[in-house]
Amino acid sequence: MTATPGFTGDANPYGGGDPYADYRTADFPFTQYANLADRQLGAGVIAANDEFFAQRENLLVPGRAEFDPEHFGHKGKVMDGWETRRRRGTSAEHPWPTADDHDWALIRLGAPGVVRGIVVDTAHFRGNYPQAVSVEAASAAGSPSPEDLLGDDVKWTTLVPRTPVGGHAANGFAVSAEQRFTHLRVRQHPDGGIARLRVYGEVVPDPRWLAALGTFDVVALENGGRVEDASNLFYSPATNTIQPGRSRKMDDGWETRRRRDQGNDWIAYRLAAQSQIRAVEIDTAYLKGNSAGWASVSVKDDDGGAAGEWREILPRTRLQPDTNHRFVLPVPAIGTHARVDIYPDGGISRLRLHGSLTETGEASLTARHQELGGQ
Repeated sequence: MTATPGFTGDANPYGGGDPYADYRTADFPFTQYANLADRQLGAGVIAANDEFFAQRENLLVPGRAEFDPEHFGHKGKVMDGWETRRRRGTSAEHPWPTADDHDWALIRLGAPGVVRGIVVDTAHFRGNYPQAVSVEAASAAGSPSPEDLLGDDVKWTTLVPRTPVGGHAANGFAVSAEQRFTHLRVRQHPDGGIARLRVYGEVVPDPRWLAALGTFDVVALENGGRVEDASNLFYSPATNTIQPGRSRKMDDGWETRRRRDQGNDWIAYRLAAQSQIRAVEIDTAYLKGNSAGWASVSVKDDDGGAAGEWREILPRTRLQPDTNHRFVLPVPAIGTHARVDIYPDGGISRLRLHGSLTETGEASLTARHQELGGQ
């Protein structure tokens, strides 16, 4: 585990104006991966030992934490995060918390996978953040209850050892454990508040579930698809295009800046594994004056280690604003990667590639699932 970089100590008291003016943050390379703790994927904070000042569910709220200096409730300052009460010692002679005192929260990842990095964000917790944090992970089959996860038979692996953190800061930690996890346990030592938790990594689906489905979206994030590259991320991340469900607003898709040349924009994806694609959906929901004018889809097959050639499976096709476009392919297409090109610029909200794993794809996914300790 490596902290990159580390922040410690209090932030200055809020002095008015922009509350993020003195926020401490950095560029963490692991944020290129998907957030496995995204509520849209189905993540949740399923238990916490204390949430006296602020609810545990705030940890996974999308977007950055908000701060209202005038918002107070019956228990004190209302914070946009998870905040526990101040711990006390056992007596007047020993009024301080012990070295082992801590608060904890259990997180169900929205999609099981390999964790590449974690951000414990203490935004606006300037003098009431934890002194240190630690994070453990477990792999549990099915839908375990909090009591199940806290049982003695669950094996927890340390992803972030007890590490000092800073107030009003994005505290980032790179993770190197090559295992598939389903749940996290976040501890704050001895008490305090955390605004947001982000868990970046690679989705590793259960091959038995995909086999039972038969036909599914082979590029969907929840099924193990991921974005490898994109030409432009000016307005929104390309990963939005493979999120679950339909887009709910304009910035819930992918939109590029306006081009002033003769080029075009594109996104390249890696599929869940080698797949046979039979149908394509390109959705421009909520993109009305800024949807792509045309789009094409290509695939390539890199199975066996040799880079394949891109083959167009959907020729350049006119798109309508705020519309879901469906195409049945005349011949199924086999590939490990896909690419959508939009012309000349603009955006799409979702890409769906409906198909199934090939025998080769199912075998490779099963092998990886087993190597990572999947149950």
